[in-house]
Amino acid sequence: MARRTLEPSALFAAACAGDRAALARALSLLERGDQAAREMGRLAYTRGGTGYTVGITGAPGAGKSTLTSAVIRHVRTAGTEVAVLAIDPSSPFTGGAILGDRVRMQDHATDPGVFIRSMATRGHLGGLSLATPEAIRMLDAVGRGWIVVETVGVGQVEVEIAGKADTTVVVLNPGWGDSVQANKAGLMEIADIFVINKADRKGVEETRRDIEQMLELSDLAHDAWRPPILATVGSTGEGVPALWDAVTGHRAFIGGSGELTRRREHRLREELREIVARRLEHRAREVCTGERWESLQADVLERRIDPWSAADEMLKGVGA
Repeated sequence: MARRTLEPSALFAAACAGDRAALARALSLLERGDQAAREMGRLAYTRGGTGYTVGITGAPGAGKSTLTSAVIRHVRTAGTEVAVLAIDPSSPFTGGAILGDRVRMQDHATDPGVFIRSMATRGHLGGLSLATPEAIRMLDAVGRGWIVVETVGVGQVEVEIAGKADTTVVVLNPGWGDSVQANKAGLMEIADIFVINKADRKGVEETRRDIEQMLELSDLAHDAWRPPILATVGSTGEGVPALWDAVTGHRAFIGGSGELTRRREHRLREELREIVARRLEHRAREVCTGERWESLQADVLERRIDPWSAADEMLKGVGA
């Protein structure tokens, strides 16, 4: 294979054969979201299905990247391969991902059993919410059994992405403020495991009680799986083995109860719905151009026709 080829089937075959550079280029292609990306996505979809995704999210400054690095180190002691998708904001200059996460995880850069990738919205139709599951499937297809998705912040997009993982870990710091933020940001609804990171600081027990009280007041208190609340120190690795035990325990629980299958089916339904919505939105932008569009806008502005009737006229050509 030519090292610089971007032909999807050749890239996919090389990535599946263990070529890390080909995998990196395949992920870049997927982020573009064009016809070649769709072809790559089709290839990955038919081959995946065995990987397990862990989402790690939480308030900015909670130490998620340091904790993720400690988790990688722990997982690798057992010889297990792992991939990490670091969901970053877009650079205002290049549109690419800010690479802070990969800098913080540089200790693993030479480990062939670890693959770390930063992602930004770039040109993908639908942005991160559609590019991320495509990237996860690609990593699954090449044989990465564990895929960690770490989000930088707790914006709506980040929360949605982390919530699409098989197991979602919400990271907080000691202190009442983070607990309130978690509740307001909607993290309580997606958490399968709570982690109080930087547990060498004061306020761990108070934060634990805050989370317990929030769980008691929420519907989560009545679920079969009650999210455990764990304490870690990401910089030293303290508490990380217990965290990973909780992740594997949750995997066994939802796998045995059928919840894992239900979650994945729900995610695929939602992804399909979003793809259709995004493509219709894109088609709508294409329709809303040209002389006919300008004429109808003028008619609306002059009150010769109402906006709904004008929209009906524009949509006649697309069958909507």
